[in-house]
Amino acid sequence: MSLATRTAAESAAVPQDDPRRSWAAVFALARFEARDLLRYIPVLATLLLYVGYTAWTLFHEKEGMDAFPALQDTDRATQSGPLLFGIALFVCVNRCTLRSRRRGTDRQFDVLVMEPWRRTVAHVLSVVPFAAVTALVVLGEFTRQALRPGAVGHGSVAELAVGPLYVLLCGAFGVLLARLLPSTFAAPVGVVGLFVFGVFISAGTGGAEWSRWLSPIVDENSGNTVLPSDLLGRPAAWHALYLTGLVLLLALGAVLASGGRTVYLKAGAAGALALTLAGAVGQSGGVSAQLAAAREQATVSPQRDQTCVKRGRSTYCAFPEWTGRAGTWAQAVDRVQSLAGGTAARQPLVVRQRVDARYGLTADGAIDPLTAPGQVTVGTRWGGNRVPEFAVAVASVLVAGDESKGGELCDGRVVTTMWLALGGASHPMIDLANVRLDDSVTGSAYVLAPTSGLSMTAGQTDVLRELLERPRGEVTASVKQHWTELTASGVSTAQVARVLGTEVPKGAKDCAEE
Repeated sequence: MSLATRTAAESAAVPQDDPRRSWAAVFALARFEARDLLRYIPVLATLLLYVGYTAWTLFHEKEGMDAFPALQDTDRATQSGPLLFGIALFVCVNRCTLRSRRRGTDRQFDVLVMEPWRRTVAHVLSVVPFAAVTALVVLGEFTRQALRPGAVGHGSVAELAVGPLYVLLCGAFGVLLARLLPSTFAAPVGVVGLFVFGVFISAGTGGAEWSRWLSPIVDENSGNTVLPSDLLGRPAAWHALYLTGLVLLLALGAVLASGGRTVYLKAGAAGALALTLAGAVGQSGGVSAQLAAAREQATVSPQRDQTCVKRGRSTYCAFPEWTGRAGTWAQAVDRVQSLAGGTAARQPLVVRQRVDARYGLTADGAIDPLTAPGQVTVGTRWGGNRVPEFAVAVASVLVAGDESKGGELCDGRVVTTMWLALGGASHPMIDLANVRLDDSVTGSAYVLAPTSGLSMTAGQTDVLRELLERPRGEVTASVKQHWTELTASGVSTAQVARVLGTEVPKGAKDCAEE
């Protein structure tokens, strides 16, 4: 009688190999299954898309705010990349696990010495190489951002682990589903079912903190707020523990469903359940009283947490992770002051970093302007539009005296302020569009700043645009010569135009839109 025609009872009498040879066979089967997964178009296509797109972003020159990453946000940004790849892996691993059932070869497998539960272990292990590739991509992505000259902050290992853990979770769930529901339609239906289940859970719990963190990847509603690392309040370590326990629980559950009944497997499943529950409880605590107090202090009294350094005449105060950016801020301040006249050209300023941290990362709060003379607000984000916005804040303080009064400017001093902010820029007309709320260079518009901005009338915009188109040295000399007149309270836009030699806008009305 050949091996292929032995009955199950006869095969049970075959002497078992020693454990080392059995596990060697499991690892060999796992390698085969991993290679076989690459033959599935969804897995190969999504893997190439994920790796290729990430590689393109790594070597693509970053501009604007992307050139100044905060690493406490960069680590979280690595989590969304493997989403599609994980779903493809879930479906295809499920299909691979059901291969013998689809092709009617279960009876042939039953006569082999390797037990069914060991074959299930091999299917679970076949996902590990893909999780390792994901870990390498995540590490490369984070390392590249960390090496950028403008990078600040600190990353979290727990946040970086979410991507690879998500891939393992998808694979383990695919194997478990194949063992519990041996149907090729179960995986596609499972994808839709999980999405619907997640929507209903979120709606039913009102987006509560505990339910939000049950998802493998937890994003934030707002990407505009950058907080110091110690104010994030994300239970990243607990979440990584929760995902680790869940991966082990699903994997061991699939092995148990395949007939594995050893004491070690049962003890491992119990331990995985304990890890999952511990992580789930730990991540559902919400914002602690200590964190809420720290966020309040960073918002209301940031000077208690900041370090100040002196650059030239001015002082720059920032949260510890941003102190290295003082030199970049000083360049912007010096550029604005080089165009000013009178005492403003030599006035010492205090540039203070401020952020509204009271609502965490989920919402953006407006920052009130400072009332102390000579103090300027700078945010936690830099690059792109943030540079001309900061220049507007510096210029308004030089012209009006403080930020609060600068936000109330509506007469001809608006032209002077905007000239100081943009006159020294490499591309002033582009910065003019970027700093205005509607991205325009004509007509009336609201000008953005780190705190309260300015309102420009159409006439003020016409005068400023003409100044920006003239030779910089010529306008700078005229501004310095007539500084007192240009910064006098109540000076009209028409007077500013005549003093600086531009065309006087017809029918211009200060302090109101035309």
